[in-house]
Amino acid sequence: MTNIPKDELSRSWFMVCNAMPPVGFFLFYKHRKQYPNKAKKALTSAMIGVPIALAMSYIINAHILK
Repeated sequence: MTNIPKDELSRSWFMVCNAMPPVGFFLFYKHRKQYPNKAKKALTSAMIGVPIALAMSYIINAHILK
């Protein structure tokens, strides 16, 4: 039996990284050498979250907070 840690990002962390991109960038730099797959998924989620956050802030500012 081997003790190989899981090299995958959990669903909850994926959603947090998507909602708050700085968390994804932090997790990428934290796990980039020891867990490369986990780091890649965190960075991907953060990069997807940036345009979503920009679009949502535009919609909220331009249309909802008139």
